[in-house]
Amino acid sequence: MSKAPAKKPSAPPAATNRPRPDEPQPYDASKEELLEFYKQMLLIRRFEEKAGQLYGLGFIGGFCHLYIGQEAVAVGLQSALDGEKDSVITGYRDHGHMLAYGIDPKVIMAELTGRAAGISKGKGGSMHMFSTEKKFYGGHGIVGAQVSLGTGLAFKHKYSGDGGVCLAYFGDGAANQGQVYESFNMAELWKLPIIYVIENNQYAMGTSVNRASSEDQLYRRGESFRIPGIQVDGMDVLACRGAAEEALAWVRAGKGPLILEMKTYRYRGHSMSDPAKYRSREEVQAVRDKSDPIEHAKALLEGMGVTEADLKAAEAAIRKQVNEAADFAEQTSEPEPAELYTDVLVESY
Repeated sequence: MSKAPAKKPSAPPAATNRPRPDEPQPYDASKEELLEFYKQMLLIRRFEEKAGQLYGLGFIGGFCHLYIGQEAVAVGLQSALDGEKDSVITGYRDHGHMLAYGIDPKVIMAELTGRAAGISKGKGGSMHMFSTEKKFYGGHGIVGAQVSLGTGLAFKHKYSGDGGVCLAYFGDGAANQGQVYESFNMAELWKLPIIYVIENNQYAMGTSVNRASSEDQLYRRGESFRIPGIQVDGMDVLACRGAAEEALAWVRAGKGPLILEMKTYRYRGHSMSDPAKYRSREEVQAVRDKSDPIEHAKALLEGMGVTEADLKAAEAAIRKQVNEAADFAEQTSEPEPAELYTDVLVESY
């Protein structure tokens, strides 16, 4: 009787002692800071509601992806950035990120309506907005493309030694793109200063993350590349800001990239043309009732002594600002036909 073949030694167990950042704590905001976060989130909410109205009236054409429900992510994370050196890049649900970076609502709304006064001269529209002055590099219509481009921005930060960090946003749907993992591999090999932010709003274009992703705990997606990840309550602006503080400390220390999975939720469809029949109205309402980021911040402010009158005054000022942006966008002129031939190449021709 022949002997059984000798067993090959098993592979060593996966390392469990790799360095990783500390678990982030909610940011200890002062009353003034939290009030500012509240105002920024409310500005995004009211801006997006107005954009939805203008889309319905025909002032905005093409695609339009609203950020309603996800406001705490952009406000919490970007409030921790250094606007002089850090960069931001995202996909096509980009209005909120621009507002959170202090870009004038008028030029954003003018871009949505295709006007010459828009931030991309009316030629980019909802999905392709850009501001080199604010180091905001889009607004990208190709799913997942911003991950590779953001990795390039991080390479630039490291190569030039400017001390900057790139914040690269993408969604749970884009998390299954192949180019994401090529970028992860390169970023960890070169210890690039980048924070990959997965805005997990649960449904990608219309399929639940649990049905579309075999590993639906998306903060773990970098483990095979030795990139640590943290899962964050993306409906709590203070949790988002706390996570940003921890992530920035990790990356600025030269330890390489980090993944933040922001568990959030969009209240509207994927875009304005999406009836969102893949989920019930009751589900959406339950999230609004229990987890709305603006109502959560409002409750905290009231606990700090901010009065209802103060909050109503802030609401009135923001509504006025948004209405002025809409009026500006409706009344300014469209681009001249000659603009079709500008900004095609970097060099003059």
